[in-house]
Amino acid sequence: MILVLDASAAVEIVLQRANGQRLFRTIEEAEWILAPTLFVAEVTNVFWKYFRFGNLSMEQCEKAVSVALNLPDEYSDDKTLYKEAFALGCQIGKPIYDMFYLILARRNNGLLMTLDKGLAEAAAKHSVRVLPDVSNP
Repeated sequence: MILVLDASAAVEIVLQRANGQRLFRTIEEAEWILAPTLFVAEVTNVFWKYFRFGNLSMEQCEKAVSVALNLPDEYSDDKTLYKEAFALGCQIGKPIYDMFYLILARRNNGLLMTLDKGLAEAAAKHSVRVLPDVSNP
């Protein structure tokens, strides 16, 4: 299976939260893991927030970012996705950065791994399969 990993799922895995182990097992079973290059900025920003608000040290955050950025096997250039992402986001009223993940999954007939309920709902409405089923935690 081809898997498109979003930042919310990656952070869950890296921080070993409630769903982290289950998500990691799914990643291990995947043939190929993709992410848009936007993933780098999103994951880095999440861990900046953990540092900024005192949850983790800078060293812990740097290590977590490194682990997260090594989860995907391949990054897709956002420049090849932006037109479709923009059009779909405008059409359905969802943030464009979410649409990068949706479009990447749709183009590759991949499963979208996300914990973002809004993104999962949009993906399902546009024929993109989603893991895990965030409607049933």
